[in-house]
Amino acid sequence: MTRTSSIQRSTGETRIELELDLDGTGTGTRVTGVGFFDHLLELLTRHAGFDLKVGAEGDLQTGSHHTVEDTGLVLGQALTEALGDRVGIRRYGSATIPMDEARATCHVDLSGRPFVVFEDHGLLPPGVTGGFEHELLEEFVRAVAATSRSTIHLEIACGRGAHHMIEAGIKALARALRVAVSIDPDERGVPSTKGTLTA
Repeated sequence: MTRTSSIQRSTGETRIELELDLDGTGTGTRVTGVGFFDHLLELLTRHAGFDLKVGAEGDLQTGSHHTVEDTGLVLGQALTEALGDRVGIRRYGSATIPMDEARATCHVDLSGRPFVVFEDHGLLPPGVTGGFEHELLEEFVRAVAATSRSTIHLEIACGRGAHHMIEAGIKALARALRVAVSIDPDERGVPSTKGTLTA
C-alpha cells in the first residue's frame, strides 16, 4: 500500500507545492523563504519519519503568517489524502520532548474531527526567529489539524528560549504523528466504533 500525496495550492497570497510519503525515511527538501520555518519542517520530516518536499512562495513582505498557515493547510490535506480510509492505523500518538531547558508534549488523534488545544502557559514570548513569528507555532498546528481532520493537543510545559520551545513543540508533534499514522499489525479495520474516521 502506497501512502503518498502530492498537492498544489495557489491563492492571492501564496503558492505551495507539497509531496508527502508517510512511509519514508525522513528526507526531502523544504524551501519556503522563511529560514526558521524551513528548519522546523526539516525537524518535522525527520522525527515523523516522513519524506516531505515543500516549495512555497508567499507574500513575505507582510510577514510569514500566510506562508506558514497555508503550508500547514496543505500539509494537513496531504495527510488526509495519504491516510485514505485510515484502515489499520494506530490513530493515537503521544510524545514528550525535552530540549535543554524546554519541554513540550503533544497528543494526536486522527479522529476525523478537527480540534486543537494549545497551551504555552504564557512562556512563549512574542517575537521573530529567523523570519518566523513565534505565535505561528499555534497557527501552524491549527492549520494542520483543520485539514487533516485531527485532534491535536500541544503543550509547551517549560522553557526560557523561544527557539528551544518552538523546536520542542514541532518535534513533539512529529513524534506523535509518527505513532498515530503507523500501521498497527493487530488492527483489522478502522480503529473506531463508528466504523469510520473520515466522516
